[in-house]
Amino acid sequence: MKTSQQLRSELHAIDHKSYPAYKSLTGPWSFPRYTLSIDHVQGDPFAAPSRLSVVVDRQVAGFPEECFDTPWRRVALEDLLLRRASRQASRFSHQAKGSGKSGVLAVACPGQEVLERTGCQVRGGTVTLRLEVGFPANGRTINARELEKILFDFIPACVDQALLCGSIPREELAGTMALAEDRWFIRQELERLGLAAFVADGSVLPRESGVSDRPMKEAVPFLSPDSMAVTLELPHRGTTRGMGVPRGITLIAGGGYHGKSTLLKALERGVYDHVAGDGREYVITDATAVKIRAEDGRKVTDTDISLFISGLPSGRDTRRFSTLDASGSTSQAANIVEALETGSRLLLMDEDTSATNFMVRDELMQQVIARDQEPITPFLERAADIYQKAGASLILVVGSCGAYFHIAGTVIQMDAYRAKDITRRAKAALEGRPVPALSAPGFRLPQGRRVVDLSGASQTRKNYRGDGFRQERLKVKRLGRTAFLVGERELDLRYLEQLVDGEQTQTLAQMVRYARENLAGLPVPEVVARLMALVEEKGLGAVCGEKTVPAGLAMPRVQEIFACFNRY
Repeated sequence: MKTSQQLRSELHAIDHKSYPAYKSLTGPWSFPRYTLSIDHVQGDPFAAPSRLSVVVDRQVAGFPEECFDTPWRRVALEDLLLRRASRQASRFSHQAKGSGKSGVLAVACPGQEVLERTGCQVRGGTVTLRLEVGFPANGRTINARELEKILFDFIPACVDQALLCGSIPREELAGTMALAEDRWFIRQELERLGLAAFVADGSVLPRESGVSDRPMKEAVPFLSPDSMAVTLELPHRGTTRGMGVPRGITLIAGGGYHGKSTLLKALERGVYDHVAGDGREYVITDATAVKIRAEDGRKVTDTDISLFISGLPSGRDTRRFSTLDASGSTSQAANIVEALETGSRLLLMDEDTSATNFMVRDELMQQVIARDQEPITPFLERAADIYQKAGASLILVVGSCGAYFHIAGTVIQMDAYRAKDITRRAKAALEGRPVPALSAPGFRLPQGRRVVDLSGASQTRKNYRGDGFRQERLKVKRLGRTAFLVGERELDLRYLEQLVDGEQTQTLAQMVRYARENLAGLPVPEVVARLMALVEEKGLGAVCGEKTVPAGLAMPRVQEIFACFNRY
């Protein structure tokens, strides 16, 4: 391996040459405390920045084994190092001058969730950080002196301040590990106590704004009703009181703007761990929970929605239903069925984002329009069976329909962002009132073995290169946080509300490309199983099929992977 001094000499030798001469720097270089690898050099100063990686050996990094001996501690450590590196990189970005993207110095910038990412990885105590660097140029002429600043001043400073155990305040590292351990403990307690979710007292649920996921200042701290309070003895935080949401059917009721949807939003994000200071650190939800909503216009392929929709006037078979443009009710039915197929044990729903005709039909409507003339079986009539026979609990926000009080085991009222247990009051209000239809015959769990059209490997373009034809890989392009292109085919994921980071979207795009090139013709469950096995065996970067692992990937949940392929 070449040394850092040889790299410095090489920089001096190519100074003021044409920009392509930078490609001679590709490869690993040995620095005193780490190995710097220049993995990809951009084509010109206006192209996407070059990709570099830094590898710090375990003995140099100095992290004790208890910081990475379990998956939850390892991911927490990676997240801590990445956040520190991101802050350091932002200090130096664009300090080196030049044209186009010259001087860019960036690593992944995590949001409020703690996710497994390729931006920083810890394996056996060895730390790998991946960076993007804009190699400086004047016009298209190399400015090696400016790159020398980045490689020999800025990056070493980032390594010293972000990746070495000795540079991290002891209390910060210990606090990160303690928080990870406490959250893992709560997740185990959910199972033991029969809870679908836990919201600790003092949690801050409202967010700063619609475009900021940071906690709202001066928000009302959450406080559990006494009747729903659960006290846990966490390994590090100690005695922690909060609201335990039992498994079963739970309603969140209350007036407008009183915090119903805010609580549900916190619960849907509770499938992820959150960074210290977020306010939702101890909001923990069953990790398989899926937010269900109507999704007008989504594509549905060979999905058994007969649990909710059957006897269509057209005679179409709803046991293998397909459409390119689903209605609100049809899409919501498909979303529920597909969630159950992933093994979800908790469905989260909001009346405001549900299809009205799918959720409930009142007695007057059933008198006017006979049941045999209505192909939709309302969700109200299936909810109890979904919990009792499919094992999936329900947390539903209601604001205008009281019919669900009949099947609810727990009713929470949000009153000026304060939670109240009004289960007894709601049940008392039902006395003497007519009971709506609460069940429907013919409950049958759907069996999903659909095969989505993943053909595409044969559609890769062949370009003449002078010595024959060569197949090119399908192009992948992320379109913001909620959409991507694979080849010429776009997929819109805007209604997957638990997809929280653009790097997760990038990973899904790479998974689709990998599946098109390697797994075409297999049923969706098998495609997902093989992708998960690939990541488990070779790491998250393996889905890209490249020699070097790219930065910019974050692990989505298996529920979002299924949802992605079901919409493809």
